[in-house]
Amino acid sequence: MADSSFDIVSKVDKMEADNALHQAQKEVEQRYDFKNVGASIDYSGEKVLIKANSEERAKAILEVFEAKLIKRSISLRSLDAGEPFASGKEYRIEASFKNGIEQDAAKKISKIIRDEAPKTVKSQIQGDELRVSSKSRDDLQATMALLKSTDLDVAVQFVNFR
Repeated sequence: MADSSFDIVSKVDKMEADNALHQAQKEVEQRYDFKNVGASIDYSGEKVLIKANSEERAKAILEVFEAKLIKRSISLRSLDAGEPFASGKEYRIEASFKNGIEQDAAKKISKIIRDEAPKTVKSQIQGDELRVSSKSRDDLQATMALLKSTDLDVAVQFVNFR
């Protein structure tokens, strides 16, 4: 019998992120505390750019965006937001989405699988994702449950379960 397997990836659904951004834009436009302060949130290339006239307002817009991401079931671990910085008369925050599992995080996940998962489970790093395989589907599901309960540095999804 052939091995069963699944892939561990870290990807952000672009459509869901786009919807969260549009919802945050609408809320920023409609909220009274953001009126006439130059508050905005927009895409600039691959980055999300947040602008406001004070550092506190910029952080508040970031919180609104994070709340919209959570509602759309996008993990905040995949959002890489910088600190507010002054740019002329306004404060800006640049944020971007992390896609792919970095080498260090992949090695850490692989070590967790080696140490704590059932012994029949094997993992191998393939670029920015991990392939986990075993003869037993039950062992693979136990490995998924183990990784979900472990506090990892990256947001992970499980795809291609065969």
